[in-house]
Amino acid sequence: MLSRVHSLTLFGLEAHSVEIEVDVHRGLPAFTIVGLGDAAIQEARERVRTAIKNTGFEFPRQKVVVNLAPAGLKKHGARFDVPIALGILISTGQVTEPRGLDDALFIGELGFTGELRSTDGVLSTTMAAKEMGYKRVFVPMENAAEASMVEDIMVYGVESLQDLCAHISGDKLLDETEPLPLETLQNTDSMGVDMQDIKGQEHAKRALEIAAAGGHNILMNGPPGSGKTMLARALATILPTLSTGELLDIIKIHSVAGLTKDKNPQEVTRPFRAVHHTASGVAIVGGGNPPKPGEISLSHRGVLFLDEFAEFPQKTLEVLRQPLEDGVVTVSRASGTCTFPARIMLVAAMNPCPCGFFTDPEKDCTCSAYQITRYQSRISGPILDRIDLHLEVPRISYEKLRGEEKSESSSSIRERVNRARKRQGERFIKDGISNNAEMNTPMIKKYCVVDSGAEALLQQAVKQMGFSGRAYFRILKLARTIADLANSDKILINHVAEAVSYREKPAT
Repeated sequence: MLSRVHSLTLFGLEAHSVEIEVDVHRGLPAFTIVGLGDAAIQEARERVRTAIKNTGFEFPRQKVVVNLAPAGLKKHGARFDVPIALGILISTGQVTEPRGLDDALFIGELGFTGELRSTDGVLSTTMAAKEMGYKRVFVPMENAAEASMVEDIMVYGVESLQDLCAHISGDKLLDETEPLPLETLQNTDSMGVDMQDIKGQEHAKRALEIAAAGGHNILMNGPPGSGKTMLARALATILPTLSTGELLDIIKIHSVAGLTKDKNPQEVTRPFRAVHHTASGVAIVGGGNPPKPGEISLSHRGVLFLDEFAEFPQKTLEVLRQPLEDGVVTVSRASGTCTFPARIMLVAAMNPCPCGFFTDPEKDCTCSAYQITRYQSRISGPILDRIDLHLEVPRISYEKLRGEEKSESSSSIRERVNRARKRQGERFIKDGISNNAEMNTPMIKKYCVVDSGAEALLQQAVKQMGFSGRAYFRILKLARTIADLANSDKILINHVAEAVSYREKPAT
């Protein structure tokens, strides 16, 4: 008897429909799976066989052939265990399907006792299922809350193969998972350092506020112990509130990467990914077979923090060029090409020289001029050109370290950041972007109009400081953010002046 059950496979974030055809007929006992499945799918034969036996059903002593169609599409992972097992039970008449399964989709890995185990990429799968016209989706119970974020599709969380079969036969129906309201998903409590606990560095705090408000990249340069890493950690506490679209993007990427397991789906924050300088280019950009998102995509709509920036291999840093400019990462493999989003804030921190004390007024630098030049040249001009704020972070004096006075808290700074982001959201409502850093050239010309005084200052800065065309447009975007924080519709000369000041690179 022939049966058909529907599922989906993922390649990156893209889902493809897969029809599981199961044929059980006379012949020597055998269990064959065809259709370009990987090793995990071939191993499904033992998982499915054992799960069927241990849940009280009988595995057929006949020839079982499973086809994963289309045959030319590569399939990956253990997500097809459940539809394969269900197809076998329907083909052998052990499970009846009074309602039919044409509108239903099944995914899940089976344990030997028949329990359904968590599967990666459930949110992407459910969203694709809805777009393809499926009405019902059956997922492991651990993934039910994640799947229920998608509206207008019935989601059923399944504990075991036995429960699923009872529901299909109509003997004992499963409860539909209640939709999870997206507005309740965000967790605004950050585990970072509060800005009020950082002594001094008011100039750096101001720069971080601007970066958070507009989504700009920032480079902090200073001697060891000046607070660069602490400032970067504090940035996580002033990041703006997530929109619904941003929240779904984050969960979808993290789900595909397998990072949503054992996590409460109601606790979602903007990503803050701190990457060690030994990370490879593939780890940052993404790759593998099947392709998985790298650190830059896992930081989408959040922060990618690269401490000891100059210690990263130059080849690794150069892979950041295209994602920082385009906001996407394209991974090409022999099996296909997939695209991951990469709209990030790059936050980098570095010492000015190998010993770290070149710009320190209190400690003598032991590096030669050649060593300093070689160290700083590890970061190429094109990378530096893509960083909006170049910030000098000096040593903190003893008096400030011992002072009891607290500065402004992260919560009050975050209020200003949220107001600025709200202005940007209203401005770009028809443009498909969410912050100033994402503006392209036509948008900059439309929204970053400056008066004659600011124009004269810009012209002088470009000529005297040798800014590139990219730097010029990034100054305009930065000035637009400073104006938004000042609740100003116009970009004034003082906004441009502050933006230009952040483009001055530390002294060499």
